Amino acid sequence: MSIFKNLMHLGLGTFAITKEKAEIMANELIKKGEISKNEGQKLINDLLKKGQKNKKELEGHIEKTLKSALGKLNIPTKKELTELKAEIKALKKKLGK
Repeated sequence: MSIFKNLMHLGLGTFAITKEKAEIMANELIKKGEISKNEGQKLINDLLKKGQKNKKELEGHIEKTLKSALGKLNIPTKKELTELKAEIKALKKKLGK
């Protein structure tokens, strides 16, 4: 699953706005006189919050889609494999191996 998470985070980087980009956008608007410095800071904060919210929503959607796809493929989860290993260990112990 870590490969999927790495790919997911790589893809999410293209959707999330960076602080630097937000500052550049705000500074351009300030220079043009379209917004004040205070409004610029608020804009930066709003853009970053919205980017973070969108990132979390997309992560949730991707995770849900992956779980569904893996479920349809009948691939056991890490939790299920761990449980099976514990059961095998307990059975071996009972058999004296």
